[in-house]
Parts: sequence; structure tokens; C-alpha cells
Amino acid sequence: MAFLEIEKLEKRFGSVSILKGIDLDIDEGGFLVLVGPSGCGKSTLLNTIAGLESVSGGEIRIAGKRVNELHPSRRDIAMVFQSYALYPNMTVAQNISFGMEIKGVPKPERDKAIAGVSETLQIGHLLDRKPSQLSGGQRQRVAMGRALVRRPQVFLFDEPLSNLDAKLRVDMRTEIKRLHQSMKRTIVYVTHDQIEAMTLATKIAVLKDGVLQQAGTPAEIYNSPTNMFVADFMGSPAMNLIPATVNVSGKSPALDIGAYGGRTMSLDLGASNGMLSKFSGRPVMFGIRPEAITDPEGADRTSKNLITAECFVEVVEPAGSDTFAVVHLGGKEAVARLRADAKVVPGTVAKLAFNLDKAVFFDPETQQRIA
Repeated sequence: MAFLEIEKLEKRFGSVSILKGIDLDIDEGGFLVLVGPSGCGKSTLLNTIAGLESVSGGEIRIAGKRVNELHPSRRDIAMVFQSYALYPNMTVAQNISFGMEIKGVPKPERDKAIAGVSETLQIGHLLDRKPSQLSGGQRQRVAMGRALVRRPQVFLFDEPLSNLDAKLRVDMRTEIKRLHQSMKRTIVYVTHDQIEAMTLATKIAVLKDGVLQQAGTPAEIYNSPTNMFVADFMGSPAMNLIPATVNVSGKSPALDIGAYGGRTMSLDLGASNGMLSKFSGRPVMFGIRPEAITDPEGADRTSKNLITAECFVEVVEPAGSDTFAVVHLGGKEAVARLRADAKVVPGTVAKLAFNLDKAVFFDPETQQRIA
């Protein structure tokens, strides 16, 4: 049985519908990440779970108990905000323990809790400082410490790392992952950063315009996107979405793709993609991740359907551990992810290997996955 359950949840502000029938759940101890573009409703959804926003329809249950009408203080949740929301006139220790003090927790118990979280978050040397004397990363640790001492059923994080620089984001991401593994508490986390989503989550929910597009494990979201929006949104670089036509004149269906010099590239899909036969002669959108287009020497030798084809390389982008090549396919730019020492030169034709085991296909009209 799921620990946090969201059923047919709706939220309206006047005549404007923000959340449109969200169905979502997460098991106890799970890490649910809500992602989507700005304005998709992810922060509103988090606020309804917290009780900071009322719901217009549907139900929210925590540990089997309906919490729609419960005051935020009675939901047994703790929230970490993007802005940290620390009291500027209090020390770090006072900020961490303020909630416990309000609840009448005895001082020895408060001191023990402060000592525990400060050791976990490595902020023991900061306990006597004020927030103005802290860096952004230190303030975020204090905000997390204030949530941790409460030991709630559910932690809610609202884009907690968005104000930090790139390196500190990576460091704090690791800290949050480590905390989740040690605490084994349920977490709901909002971010617009898909790398955060992929590395932290046990389950990802992708939203667009208040509608849940797909929910699943990071691997399911990445490898088996349910529609073109999810395919394009998740991944950096994004999945290549290449216009193509299905051709079934041979023993197995093939993809005909416009290539350089006005020629057509044909990729044999093999018998495993026989279900595409009903799309014979029709346009499809061919989805393939950059790492599934690579130099032949670096290709996955365990693939059952590895096709080599010549592509015109327009741009080469060395990126340390990888080299990215931009090629022209189906009238669009596509990105290939090659080995760091791959010998490719912009403005020339290169042989690239397509791992069609990793390919997915979409209907360009409905934008839904078809295979």
C-alpha cells in the first residue's frame, strides 16, 4: 500500500485550473521528484500536500489518513523552502530548535537533537552564527537541519538547491541523497533540474500544464517516455526526435530518414519492431538518445540491432569525458555522443553506429508513443 496517495487532485484559482486530476502515489521511504517547466503546477502540488494551499477536488492521504482538511501543523510534514526561510535574528542553533521550543520540547532533548543534526550536516561549528554570516550552502544545511529535528512522516523540498552555484548544487545533491538513504523517510522534492531528478528520485512525476504526463522510475522515464514531451524534457542533451517514414518493402520494417546531400538513409529495424508495419508509408517520429548514436568503436556490442550509417558532421563539441557531434537527420539537428578520442571532423562525413535497441517511436500527430 502506498504511503502518500494523491487521487484525482484538482486545484483552481477562480476560473483558472492549475492541477487537473492528478493521480500519484509513493511508497514509504520513497523519494518522489516532481519535474516540469515553469508554471506546470509542481510547486502548487507540493503546497497542497503541505496544506499551504487548499484543494478544489480529489484527495490526499498520508499513511492511509485523509489530510485534506488538516491544518499544516497536524499533517506531520516538514518543508524546506527555496529561500531557506531562516529567522535572521536567531543563531543557527535557535533556528534549528525553534519549532521544538514552540511545542514545549524540554531543553535537554532540544540540545540533543541539535547536536545530532549538526553532526549529520557538518554544521556544528556554525551553531552560534546568524544567517547573515553564512554562505548559501550553509544556510541550506541549516534549513534542512530545522526540518530533520522534527522527524516528520514526510519531507517536502521546494527547489532547495536553485540558489546555489553549480559545484555546490552537486555537493548538496549528494548530501540529500546520503540523508535519504540513512533516514529512509518519504520525500517529495520539486525541481526544474532534470539531473537532480534522475540522480535523487526513486520515482519521477513529469507535469505539463497541470496534467501528469508520466510517473515511473528514473530508468522508465528516461528509456521509455510515454510521449514526445517527456522524451524531449528528460535528458541532457535531450532525446533526438527525428522525422522519418516507415518502409516495409523488405523482410522487416525500415526507417527512411532524410540525410545529407538530399540522400535518404535507411535503417533496418529488425523483426522486433514488426509492430511498426501498420505504419507503412506513414511518417513517425524516431526517438533515440545521443548515447545510442556513437562512433562504431564505442558502440554497445551487446546490442542486437546495431546499424552503421554515414552522417554529415556539422559541429564537434569536446566535453572532456565525451565528444558531442551535431549531425543533420530528417531536416533536424541530432546530437551523437562519441568517445572523447573519437576522430570526427566538422564539415566531413563520418560513420556512426545507431543502437536501435534503444529506439522509441511516436505518432507525430498525437505525440504519443507507438513503439
